[in-house]
Amino acid sequence: MKFKDQLKFIRRNMKKNRLRVFMTILATTVACAFLIVLSSVGFGLQKSLTDQLMKEQVVTKIDIVGKEGQSEKPLQKKDLNEFADRDDVAAIIERTQVNVPAEAKLGGRTNQQIPYVTITDMAAEQKANIDLDRGRVAKSPNEIVVGYHFGETFWTKKEAKEYEKQLSSNAEDVKEPKGYTKDILGKTIELKVSTIDQKTGEKGKEKTYDFKVVGVTKKPSYDWATDAHVYVSDEIAKQFTGFLKTDKDDGAIQKTLSVFADSFEHVGQLTSDLEDKGFYVDSVTKKLDSINVFFMAFKIGLIFVGVIAVLISAIGIFNTMTMAVTERTQEIGIMKAIGASPNVIRKMFLMESAYIGIIGSVFGVVISYGVSFLVNKIVPPILASMTQGGGEEFNITFSYIPLSLVIIATAISAGVAMLSGLNPAVKATKTNVLTALRREL
Repeated sequence: MKFKDQLKFIRRNMKKNRLRVFMTILATTVACAFLIVLSSVGFGLQKSLTDQLMKEQVVTKIDIVGKEGQSEKPLQKKDLNEFADRDDVAAIIERTQVNVPAEAKLGGRTNQQIPYVTITDMAAEQKANIDLDRGRVAKSPNEIVVGYHFGETFWTKKEAKEYEKQLSSNAEDVKEPKGYTKDILGKTIELKVSTIDQKTGEKGKEKTYDFKVVGVTKKPSYDWATDAHVYVSDEIAKQFTGFLKTDKDDGAIQKTLSVFADSFEHVGQLTSDLEDKGFYVDSVTKKLDSINVFFMAFKIGLIFVGVIAVLISAIGIFNTMTMAVTERTQEIGIMKAIGASPNVIRKMFLMESAYIGIIGSVFGVVISYGVSFLVNKIVPPILASMTQGGGEEFNITFSYIPLSLVIIATAISAGVAMLSGLNPAVKATKTNVLTALRREL
């Protein structure tokens, strides 16, 4: 019997009892959809956490936290000289955070937030592809790069008084002044830093620097995030540290060391190489590895629960195929009498059970995509309204169905369906021809 004829024979037999076959397919559909939707929760939460992590930090950045056996002595850029000439290293950057009272002025406006002053190697920052919205990196000591919202923090005295008046009156809708709304690029600001008396904690000497803004960094990924950093060239570092005269442990000067890979694909290997050399590092790949390990176990648990539903639906397939063998006893006898081999008969019943599993899987996949879409549309607004929070606060993908999940679910459903039909198929091959022709088993 040709394969084409076998398919026609299977479809003809399935049409004889449409209601029973329909209910079996329905059970398989529900089980497959349950498996996919339940597992998609794990994939969705993992995707949300991964996307958030990729947004929050520079993916090519590897922070050097310390080195084995060198806990007391702070790391310096020269400790990483062996990595400086590697092709997969874009730059090695040492940044110095100045944590002292600072005040910035622009014309008649004063900065209302203490500027986050960071001293860095601008040439290395350019190699590391610092994200600029406009302008360029600083090329001289009197040039700086500022954060996207730096201009908004400059208020006039009138704006500051009106804002304080709103706060003192406990107004329900307190609005911050818009600040300097013009383009700050090319403007010259006055930055005043002060020393701190370690005994009294009060301000000491003050020194003022004039800087020209030559670059503005890109807007942060999240609307609620504010970037008011000030990046100063390391050519002026000695002036800062010399004026502040800070002790090593007073916290006024904090240094960080980072290695930037030339692309995200090389971050994992570079992280491993640094760890092999005894460095304590933190990178996006390490965080992703931790996330992936957790969610791998989580997704396996969800898939296991979903498989239980598929196994329950397998009972229906087993009953359907057992009844099919019983009802087709005479047909089986006739096929055997005209020379059909046991392998052909077994294959036909297995194909029928697989047919039921595949059809149920296809409908299950379609339904699961619909449920996933509705969950992602309905759940976030409901959670936001319950907590009186903004919609962005719950910008989470609760359900995500990758192609791999569809393939796994379809393979499980079709595989379980074939296993369910295996026993009835074997039973059909053992049917005695004479007994079958008498319509008996």
